[in-house]
Amino acid sequence: MIHIRLIERIVGILLLIEAGILMLCSAIPLVCKEDDFFSFVISSLISACAGMLFISTGGSNRKKEMLTRRDGYIVVSISWIVFSIFGALPYYISGYIPSFTDAFFETMSGFTTTGATIINDIEIMPHGLLFWRSLTQWIGGLGIVFFTVAVLPIFGIGEVQLFAAEATGPQRGKLHPRISVSGRWILIVYLVITVCCTIALCMSGMGFFDSINHALCTAATGGFSTKNASLAYYNSTTIENVITIFMFLSGINYGLLFVAIFKGNIGKLKIDTEFKWYISIILIFTFLVCTGLYTTKQYGIGDSIRHSIFHVISIITTTGFTTTDYTLWPPFIWMLLGFCMYFGGCGGSTSGGAKIIRISILVKALRNEFNRILHPNAVLPIRISDKVISTSIRQSVLTFIISLVALVFVGWFFYMAIGIEITEAYGTSLACISNLGITIGDHGCNISWGNMPAIGKWFSTFLMLIGRLELFAVLILFTPAFWKHR
Repeated sequence: MIHIRLIERIVGILLLIEAGILMLCSAIPLVCKEDDFFSFVISSLISACAGMLFISTGGSNRKKEMLTRRDGYIVVSISWIVFSIFGALPYYISGYIPSFTDAFFETMSGFTTTGATIINDIEIMPHGLLFWRSLTQWIGGLGIVFFTVAVLPIFGIGEVQLFAAEATGPQRGKLHPRISVSGRWILIVYLVITVCCTIALCMSGMGFFDSINHALCTAATGGFSTKNASLAYYNSTTIENVITIFMFLSGINYGLLFVAIFKGNIGKLKIDTEFKWYISIILIFTFLVCTGLYTTKQYGIGDSIRHSIFHVISIITTTGFTTTDYTLWPPFIWMLLGFCMYFGGCGGSTSGGAKIIRISILVKALRNEFNRILHPNAVLPIRISDKVISTSIRQSVLTFIISLVALVFVGWFFYMAIGIEITEAYGTSLACISNLGITIGDHGCNISWGNMPAIGKWFSTFLMLIGRLELFAVLILFTPAFWKHR
């Protein structure tokens, strides 16, 4: 049974939280004396009214209904859509993005930490809208529902279902028996990374406002920038190094970071299989790209190392910051980077993509199948950090990877059908599903997606949502079995 009234209450509460955040953002145009103040106030009031309407229709839950797993999937999917609809209002009401389709695209791209933009000139946007744009990525980094559960455990026992519906990557145990406590611990790591990144960027010569915005988007591995040229605008090796370090940290499992940093158990990093794969993949692709750049005489050895390590980490973590247009490099190099789009960071991080944990399980399973051909009766378990991976998880990983590739091809066909060139169509599909705002083709680096047909923008937001919620959390809603009353 699906508890409609309980779902309405939860969505209403989430809308009230969004209304409060929008009202706080109105302080920025007030201080800066810019013209987007009333757009935030009106958006906040509309969101608050809608939230109270949902809460009133949802009732007081006197029967103490429990949130089921099916309810959790519905809440999570609806929350991201509703948040994006009302989050688009400041753009639309202010007139800076006069098309609601474009405003919704920009907001969904923010909340899903994709980082694709339809804005042609970012630098003419007022400070309030720029900050809201970055904040959508920061909120979406850990997840709207997960973020709320971590701060306000108001859902009682249902928080487990919400976390299960939104948590990214195969789960490998809990930090704490209570999800709300685990959430707060992970939120501490998130805040520390954001604050430290802000301070480091300020010390590197970036302005305070820009530092906050870039730190929010770095911690969220989102990639929105306050400049049209992204980080290339600053032409600063120091700033690039700071962003590289914090992108790398944000791509690590946050639970692992908490144990390693706040509990002082650095040894966990040494024995964690996923972390070792994460390091190895980054080093391998950095070496390949660096070698390609140097041998084709694009740069000297120093700049080759600098650009290769930055862009490999930016793309593997699905952040999407750039320091130069890599699509101007030789095709085999940007195809290497395109291959990195599939990986994503570690499970339990803010990154998109398939996640390194799934890649490592898939490779180990493939190796076992070859060994099984030679030794049919052998028992060949797959171990991740000395823990045996169950058959069900192996099947889930294989299904996920197949589904991911299939969706990329579905998106590829769709974009070609609406008139997008074949290479660009492939890159756009992969970028949306992997939640990476840069791609290959004409939409390569720091170029607005505003020229895409409206139907393409709506389809892109759908792919972004699917990618952010790990495919199945959204796709399961389209199965008849999900809606059967039992």
